[in-house]
Amino acid sequence: MLALVEIAGQQIEVEKNTVLNVPHLNGEPGSEVKFENNILLTEDGGNINVGNPIISGSVTAKILEHGKDEKVLVFHKKRRKGYRKLNGYRSQFTRIEITGINI
Repeated sequence: MLALVEIAGQQIEVEKNTVLNVPHLNGEPGSEVKFENNILLTEDGGNINVGNPIISGSVTAKILEHGKDEKVLVFHKKRRKGYRKLNGYRSQFTRIEITGINI
């Protein structure tokens, strides 16, 4: 079974036993997270069910770890003015494993 779920403002395609990196979620590693009423679409053996706007159900996941992505560099420059500025950031993520999809 495949589901399209909204997690932290992003639409993510999930299946059971899939490991994903999602934007930072609250919770300790090893704890369970439940995404209720965030399912937008399901597909089960060729049967596609599209929500209007959502499908009632839940997706459960286990938090594996928290971490930071690779550094993203942001460079600003103005032509012929000698203005240059370099900023960078590392966004935080949470690695989760999908344990179940209940429709």
